[in-house]
Amino acid sequence: MTTYKEVGVDVDAGDEAVDRIRSTVRETFTPGVLADIGAFGSFFELDVGDMEQPVLVSSIDGVGTKLKVAARAGRYDTVGQDLVNHCVNDMAVCGAEPLYFLDYYGVGSLDPDTAVSVVDGFATACTENGCALVGGEIAEMPDVYAEEDFDLVGTVVGVVDKAGILQGEDIAPGDVLLGLPSTGIHTNGYT
Repeated sequence: MTTYKEVGVDVDAGDEAVDRIRSTVRETFTPGVLADIGAFGSFFELDVGDMEQPVLVSSIDGVGTKLKVAARAGRYDTVGQDLVNHCVNDMAVCGAEPLYFLDYYGVGSLDPDTAVSVVDGFATACTENGCALVGGEIAEMPDVYAEEDFDLVGTVVGVVDKAGILQGEDIAPGDVLLGLPSTGIHTNGYT
């Protein structure tokens, strides 16, 4: 029987990373979070307040080539923040408020320090945006990724009252256009 270790997966490094991020992730929890870190599914109790027709909105994205910039700089918390902010921006343009965020971290060889830095970035941005970090996946796959490479993907789920959905089809000359400041250049197009 082949073991994880024999195929290049360091279970101990994964356990260490999860142990180190546990309290940081919990700090992002909002009242709707019903499951702790490590559950197979993330449960979220939806409080729609005074919305008449609440609609869930979801968006998924990746950091793209900015990971190469982070690797050169040796700084990974920023890519975690950028991914959350990029996904949250996708909510904003739809008129939705973010509820929660989930991530996928695929890696050739797991370095717990890098993983913790990335998740710290997720947590910082989730807290700043009022959404909970409710789940994630760390997948160590040496046959898929080069040893030093990794990929990040994030999903955000938000809510909007149906009457407040923004899709752009009603835009007309004379409408007011609002510009919001960015926290930075979030993702893609760096290499």
